[in-house]
Amino acid sequence: MASTACIPPVPASQGAAGLRDRARGALLGLAVGDALGAPAENMKPSEIRARWGRITGYVADRPAGTDDTEYAIFSGLLLARHGAGLTQAHVETAWHEWIADREEGPFRGAGFSERGTLENLRRGLAAPISAQHRHAWSDGLAMRAAPHGVFAAGRPAEAARLAAIDGSVSHEGEGIYGGQAVAAGVAAAMAGASTVAVVASALAVIPDDSWTARCLRRAMTAAHRGERAVRSAVVIGGYPWTDLAPEAVALAFGAYAAADGDFTDAVLTAVNMGRDADTTAAVAGALAGATRGVHAIPPDWAAAIGPVRGTCLPTMSGHHVLEVADLLTRASSPAPPAPERVRGATERSLRDPDRSPADPGRSPSAPAAHAPVRPAHAPAPDAHAAEVGP
Repeated sequence: MASTACIPPVPASQGAAGLRDRARGALLGLAVGDALGAPAENMKPSEIRARWGRITGYVADRPAGTDDTEYAIFSGLLLARHGAGLTQAHVETAWHEWIADREEGPFRGAGFSERGTLENLRRGLAAPISAQHRHAWSDGLAMRAAPHGVFAAGRPAEAARLAAIDGSVSHEGEGIYGGQAVAAGVAAAMAGASTVAVVASALAVIPDDSWTARCLRRAMTAAHRGERAVRSAVVIGGYPWTDLAPEAVALAFGAYAAADGDFTDAVLTAVNMGRDADTTAAVAGALAGATRGVHAIPPDWAAAIGPVRGTCLPTMSGHHVLEVADLLTRASSPAPPAPERVRGATERSLRDPDRSPADPGRSPSAPAAHAPVRPAHAPAPDAHAAEVGP
């Protein structure tokens, strides 16, 4: 069952302006972390050092978000349309309309969990059966879970509930728990919670005895000793796949805790630990961006993030994470000043997902300065030996 540990109180939200700043910080932070970490994906720290030394900024010629950012936009637009009324049927329909029944980009649907889901949906299998594939434990839900925390700011349990609904089409067991932890952590950070409260909120929404919770606790125990200690405590030695949700989520929270919520330190710590570096840095960036706000993101890093290219999901091409953050902020407001305008903007965005609802000639400017889930067996033992090689 979920943790019953006392969670430090989450402060009340600071009003529309504060929420918008944190929402933009969360989703732009996700995209920045994704772009920074992409070149280091599936690498060991020793390999990163041999190639670049310590990564301290973009190392790609044209930095951009990967499938992590595009799927986060996918989930964000879906949530902006349906809000708290989101259902499994809504998610399944969107997977068909925006991905499975359309031509795919060169990423061919992205990671293993997404490939397995798409193959099942195209075979006519409905959710939750569509999530029964060999990679249902991956971090594919965790990478797209931040929008749920943005929408449910200050309500970690609601964020986790929505993440579980979103994930029911593509994930089971530990894959769901990883997404719920991220959603709850972002929701707490959106309300100004301390780093300790953010982590406690994540642990509170997942089973105490889950692999994800155990990895998170190990990461938190090691966080004060820094990057190498976190990695040693969490990484599955010798296991070839780097997209394990328990490992990736724990590395991301560990980087965030080791940096005490500082955006630059959190993201670079995640990047330089390697493994699934785009996802771990994206999650650490979402947590730190929600904690410190959009202006904590270095301006040159923020300026590099434009509308997504649709490399993985062509239907997301032209959408910008800042646009999605603003939609979610308005949709989640308890007393929106113009609900019809929010609904209209969202409907225009989703009526034709091939076209951004923003002015097609310009992108948003970059900033200046739980529901019960049936478990699934994990494919690898809950071990955490140091990886072969330094």
